[in-house]
Amino acid sequence: MDPVQDYVNTVLTDKFEVPSDDLRPGVTLTELGLDSLAVTELLVTVQEHYGTGAPDDAVTGEATPEDVVALVHQLLGGTQHVGQMGEE
Repeated sequence: MDPVQDYVNTVLTDKFEVPSDDLRPGVTLTELGLDSLAVTELLVTVQEHYGTGAPDDAVTGEATPEDVVALVHQLLGGTQHVGQMGEE
């Protein structure tokens, strides 16, 4: 498994107490029980771990954990502009 995905899943289960069984493809952060403050906290936690930066609103509650992983990969790959993920 992708180490970034592993880390995001660990943060969700350990810090936000999301049951690991709930971490299935396509489930949104809101469906996992995260409110807007928790979504921002997740983003900050992941950014601090990887030493990356993105706007606080780069991820919304409609994003999935996979979207967060994709954002980290974009940031680590040097992508300069990252739009909001999880918005329709």
